[in-house]
Order: sequence, then C-alpha cells, then structure tokens
Amino acid sequence: MTTRLIQLDDAPALSAALRDNRDFLGPWEPVRDESYFTEAGQQEVITSLLRGFAEATTLPHVILDGRQVVGRITLTGTVRGPFQSANLGYWVVATANGRGLATAAVREIARIAFADLKLHRIEAGALLHNAASQKVLARNGFIRFGTAPKYLKIAGEWQDHAMFQLLTPDPDDSA
Repeated sequence: MTTRLIQLDDAPALSAALRDNRDFLGPWEPVRDESYFTEAGQQEVITSLLRGFAEATTLPHVILDGRQVVGRITLTGTVRGPFQSANLGYWVVATANGRGLATAAVREIARIAFADLKLHRIEAGALLHNAASQKVLARNGFIRFGTAPKYLKIAGEWQDHAMFQLLTPDPDDSA
C-alpha cells in the first residue's frame, strides 16, 4: 500500500515534512501562512480534510514510503449527479521525488475513485514547467486536454496549468 486515509496523528509527520521541504515544494505550492507549517496548522488542515471526507466531497490520503509519511494526495471538489468528477492534487518530499511513489499513489487513488467512489472522471492540473508531475499523470493514463491560463496562484503568482483528465476504465459506467 502506498497511501492510506489521513489521520489527525499524521500532523507531526506532515508538519515536519513540509518544514523540511519548504524550499523544494515552494515553487509548486501556494504561498502559505507560517502556521501552515506547524503541527497545530496541520491538525487544522487534517480536520478540514476529514470533514470533507465525512461529507463525501474529499478523499484525503497520505503517501507512504514503507510506514513513513512522505506526502499527501487528495481528491477534492467531488461533484455527483451527471458530472461524477473530482480534482486531484498531490505532493511528495524531495527524498521521495523520482522514485515512483507519486506515480503509485496516483494509480491507487484512481483505482479507489473509479472502483469504490464510482466516479466517471478525475481532473488534474500541473504547472506548464512541472514536467515531473505531468509525467506522473501520463504514466497513469491521464490525457492532456488543454491549458488553463492563470489557473492557480502558485508561489505568489497566477500561473498557467496544463489540464489533464482520466476517465473511468469501466465501459459500462452507469453511475
């Protein structure tokens, strides 16, 4: 298993990972308040994510290397009805980068999204210059379908993103 549902007990590991990898993750993340990098800040984030999980709008997992938390992967903004779709976001620490852990985590979340949650579609955006993230998505069958100008405010600037989607592999999808 490369992922599991996030728990409040993950706050110390996540806050340490975020502090230790602040420079590595900075170019790919929104600018964060200092409290985000603390254990208390991560407890707030986790509480919010678990509230979304209870409401069936969010699927928050941690990414594991063995038993060590090395990142987070989350489906957010789940919409039901005729859309049956969610957005995917993920990050891993520098020591886990390039080792296939993000690729395996995306594969696992996609399996859960389609088999368990019965979603039809997963959408993900990657910065245009984030070739590594785009490769993770491509390895998992995501297809680039366009570019979203000034899509997210990352590293303090509104930045363009390559947009990807993955549709359910179930040809008899009737959800």
